[in-house]
Amino acid sequence: MTRIESRPWSQDDDAEIADVPVNATVAGPPWATIRGRMRLVRPSSAWSLPLIGVAIAWLSWSALTAPPAGTGFGRVSAGAVIAVLLIAGVLVRLGCGGTAHAIDAASRDDSGGPSGFTCNDPTRVEGVAGHAQQDLASLQATLAELRQQHQSLVLSQRVSELRRRQNEIVIDNIADPVLVTDEFDRLVLVNPAGQALLAVPREAALRRPLAELGFDAAIVRATRQCREADRARARVHLEQTIGERVWDVSMTAIETQAEEGGAATPRGVVIVMRDITREKEVAKAKSSFVSQVAHELRTPLASIRAYVELLVDGEATDARTLREYYEIIQTSSDRLARLIDNMLNISRIESGTIRVSREPVSIAVVVKEVVDVLRPQAEEKQIELDEELTPVVHQVLADRDMISQAVLNLVSNAVKYTPAGGRVAVRMSVNEESRCVQVAISDSGAGIPEQDLPRLFEKFFRVEANQHMAKGTGLGLHLVKHLVETVHGGTVSVASQVGKGSTFTITLPLHA
Repeated sequence: MTRIESRPWSQDDDAEIADVPVNATVAGPPWATIRGRMRLVRPSSAWSLPLIGVAIAWLSWSALTAPPAGTGFGRVSAGAVIAVLLIAGVLVRLGCGGTAHAIDAASRDDSGGPSGFTCNDPTRVEGVAGHAQQDLASLQATLAELRQQHQSLVLSQRVSELRRRQNEIVIDNIADPVLVTDEFDRLVLVNPAGQALLAVPREAALRRPLAELGFDAAIVRATRQCREADRARARVHLEQTIGERVWDVSMTAIETQAEEGGAATPRGVVIVMRDITREKEVAKAKSSFVSQVAHELRTPLASIRAYVELLVDGEATDARTLREYYEIIQTSSDRLARLIDNMLNISRIESGTIRVSREPVSIAVVVKEVVDVLRPQAEEKQIELDEELTPVVHQVLADRDMISQAVLNLVSNAVKYTPAGGRVAVRMSVNEESRCVQVAISDSGAGIPEQDLPRLFEKFFRVEANQHMAKGTGLGLHLVKHLVETVHGGTVSVASQVGKGSTFTITLPLHA
């Protein structure tokens, strides 16, 4: 058995490495019998934390080694280890103080100094080591639990951040304005579409009440009603005009569930706004269309019925009167047929069921026929109707009836909206370089306001300023656009100046 003599502790021993064989007899401070070799560090105050050195030695280096610097877990792990060791030292001091003091007392003589002490009792030494092993095992288990809890916390935070970011991406990409208010009706979230409705920048708008952000009192009142409603996930719906736009406003209360199935608590309101201006305009146009179509249908039917009754009653006694009645009936019938044909053609084109019979067609011949048909109507209003055509040799591959219908609608409109004594000119030109033919219909009428030009070819749309000049359904120009562009691949354009007149131009590709 090896014996190490006792001697006073020196400052040089503070950082000394002691190699202690298994079951060695130690004179001086009773270390413990340790299996193998380990690094011992003496506390700066003699045995104030008696087993901290053993604890440090017993921990595996992997437990003390933190992940690379700069990671959040590395910093937390290192701090956790230090905290656990400090707590362990205190616990050992408080819980194992008796054993430490007994060993320390046994190593000193009556004067208080160190005495020659021979540790010949392996059981006692092994007992101290066993306590240390148990404490260190508990520390390692605690450290492992801390690591697991930390990993779970980090994972939970990452999942929450991912969900939050996904929600932000979804909300930001919604085309309709989305706004979220809190329990005090203050704005807490707004997407880019909603930002355009705010009277102030987004940063300045957050945490401010809706009433201060330029929203109408009706929206502010509805938001409060939605939040204060008794039923769960209450909804409020209203239409609101903001500026020149009409909005469909839908509100849904946000609620948080209390613990253990308690009552839901209102926390705010989600506001989704949808621009229904276009829908309102279409609905209004359809209503106007139904009324106008009914009038347009009633007018020729009334004429037909009236003159048929005259014929039945024998009011026409001579051939001239009979011919006059027949012509009126025929004209009214043609008007009625054109109206019905227009509606049917639009329906067929939009549904893709219209039949097209393409053949080489001379545009000059088509234009000449239309002008001849409408010349009596122009002369009746004392309107000068001129034509300027190119040679017949220029042809397009088209459905003759459809192209004739398009030209007829434009020339008829020009005559209809030109005041008495005015002028309508129909000119045809050919561009050999672009291989296309153009038909331009110009009039000296009232002209079309600039703001109405973009909507001129919309279904049911009529220029309000010109409605008093002539009746119409708002289908003629819409049909022209479909016949020329959708069916034949051409273009229709318009140029107009209020008080001077308008020019409509049809462009079609020449037939090879």
